Amino acid sequence: MAQKMRRPELLAPAGDRERLEAAVRFGADAVYLAGREFGMRSASPNFTPDGLISAVRFAHEAGVKVYLTCNTVAHNEDLARLPDFFRRAASAEVDALILTDLGVFRLARRYAPDVPVHISTQAGVVNREAANAFYEMGARRIVLARELSLAEISEIRAGTPKDLELEAFVHGSMCVSFSGRCLLSSYLTGRDANRGDCAQPCRWKYALVEEKRPGQYFPVDEGEEGTYFLNSQDLNMIEHLPDLAAAGVDSFKIEGRAKSAYYAAVVTNAYRRAIDYFLEYPGRELPDWIPEELEKVSHRAYSTGFYFGGEPGQVLENGGYLRSYEVIAVCIGRTGSCVALSQRNRFFRGDVADVLEPGETPYLLPLDRIFDECGEPIEKANHAAMTVLLETERKIPVGTIFRKKRQMIKNPPEGQK
Repeated sequence: MAQKMRRPELLAPAGDRERLEAAVRFGADAVYLAGREFGMRSASPNFTPDGLISAVRFAHEAGVKVYLTCNTVAHNEDLARLPDFFRRAASAEVDALILTDLGVFRLARRYAPDVPVHISTQAGVVNREAANAFYEMGARRIVLARELSLAEISEIRAGTPKDLELEAFVHGSMCVSFSGRCLLSSYLTGRDANRGDCAQPCRWKYALVEEKRPGQYFPVDEGEEGTYFLNSQDLNMIEHLPDLAAAGVDSFKIEGRAKSAYYAAVVTNAYRRAIDYFLEYPGRELPDWIPEELEKVSHRAYSTGFYFGGEPGQVLENGGYLRSYEVIAVCIGRTGSCVALSQRNRFFRGDVADVLEPGETPYLLPLDRIFDECGEPIEKANHAAMTVLLETERKIPVGTIFRKKRQMIKNPPEGQK
């Protein structure tokens, strides 16, 4: 009989309140988020001090923990603002701080002594001695470097105290640099990736210029589309979660604070259902629909990262995403015999929606009887964010996502990732 998997924590990204609610609604055990400074995703809306208090209250009411990032590389000019940052974090009752810098760690212990500390993946922990050193300083958890194999994680687990938790990424974008320590964005754009402002130049298409031929570009070709030789594949470990648990990983982390609420919902839901399935049916393969859900969000070609040896590799033919589904509506309530939908993309009477409902296997639902908010029949929903009434006997909860299959698209518009 297959050994039962230990129950891990499912940790989801929350770049703003909408994404937070999506992650909680679709099964996260914990979320990680940032304030308006000191987070590694400055492009996300993130949370104001008041917004953080409200976010923690919302999550805690749902039984979900909140981890606050403070993992940028802090310069001298940042130090004066950190004491108030930590005091506010403690007052908001966050469940942990995610830190990188040793000096910042010291300040956190001084100004938020009762808030547990998690060591960020930016610290690049790849051996047991580094993990133990942070533990002796007071860290409760290590977010492991992404460059580790499962065998190396097992060795770290065997050589560290049992009450030191280990966290590892299971899904999302990979960085071409070691644990995100990259200066390419700073060199090319003046935007410091180590302070949360990466311009992602690793996703660009490059050419060569010869010293004595300025302005004359020589393509670097792998094929007709050129070569994107810094463009890492995305991580996808959904079919290997028991292996991660067996190696000693306590928390499964999803990358993506800069991605959409749809991404947060779909990926969190898929990993929630996968974890629950593996716990209930040890040794069995996942039902096809669970890994297939991850094809319904924008992504680059998937890989298993460094976990099984080697490297994740690069997507050489383009710098964009694959996207075969689009969100057409989100359920916002019920009116009589109809559910009320907020339109996200154009759809028509007679379309068949692929419906993602919290706690349910995705199902197909014909959109045969649709009306405007005055109850008048309509043939299409083509106005942004318009309210559409769908007549159905099914009890569909708020937050349910309606999707439609579409032709594969590369480089989707910003915000649809």
